[in-house]
Amino acid sequence: MHIGLVGLGKMGGNMRTRLRNAGIEVTGYDRNPDISDAGSLEDLVKALPAPRVVWVMVPAGGPTDATIDELAGLLEADDLVIDGGNSKFTDDARHSEELGAKGINFVDCGVSGGVWGLKNGYGLMVGGDAALVERAMPVFDALRPEGPREEGFVHAGAAGAGHYAKMVHNGIEYGLMQAYAEGYELLLAKDIVTDVHGCFQAWTRGTVVRSWLLDLLVKALEPDQKLSAIRGYAVDSGEGRWTVEEAINNAVPMPVISAALFARFASRQDDSPAMKAVAALRNQFGGHAVTAAGPTSGAGEVDGAAAQDVDAEHAVTAGPSSGTGETH
Repeated sequence: MHIGLVGLGKMGGNMRTRLRNAGIEVTGYDRNPDISDAGSLEDLVKALPAPRVVWVMVPAGGPTDATIDELAGLLEADDLVIDGGNSKFTDDARHSEELGAKGINFVDCGVSGGVWGLKNGYGLMVGGDAALVERAMPVFDALRPEGPREEGFVHAGAAGAGHYAKMVHNGIEYGLMQAYAEGYELLLAKDIVTDVHGCFQAWTRGTVVRSWLLDLLVKALEPDQKLSAIRGYAVDSGEGRWTVEEAINNAVPMPVISAALFARFASRQDDSPAMKAVAALRNQFGGHAVTAAGPTSGAGEVDGAAAQDVDAEHAVTAGPSSGTGETH
């Protein structure tokens, strides 16, 4: 089998290698000429036998739209486009309709495995017509992990179902990572625990919380269990947001995944405006001390001294204690 692969970044490049290792001929295209097999998308299409199969592995949104739009003008009837990026499932219906108007087929595929996929294989969640999925099955079998097909591959349903399943997968991933992270912080905070790394490592066999994510956390903590070189800042790919949006749209309670998403938002704040309001309110109703902000929003110095608790009398005038006291 011979396929085209558009996008040879961290995942796409490894996927090309894994496919070739499985005996599938791959012509790859990337804007970086140093890693590209073809000089252009047009050259890639010309290199493929009909009916063609082209796998798109570029960032979701505009880049994927632009790539599929260009392919629509180059491919022919009965060719097949597979979107393996992290596209939102609602984009799949549009791509399927636009390509279908020209007789070009479309399948979406959610892919999990990251940089480890070359060695371990990729978890694949596919949406589209059953006959089209079967046509591309040699590609899916080459990419998925070894073992029973159903333990690394699913034909989840119609177009869009693959990316929908991957979206939910990533939402669950948010919740799992947040739970491990919160447990890590509590272990680190307790003075009687001296081997945080060892605690996590001890959970990797025989416990109900063992997982590949736990294995990766153990690996991250091994050189420095305080993670001193890492800033507590986490981005979100968008799929966590989409998962929460879908929970709202379908009235599905999702407190864990929602909280994990909001925790990532909180990680990007050097000094939380919300917590400033909480501190001010506590001062108002209970006379609780507030902390003076230094030049770096609480992380720097105040008049040559580190930021410290400021007596309410000298900071913000205290209001009545829980509404039951008096002010002077």
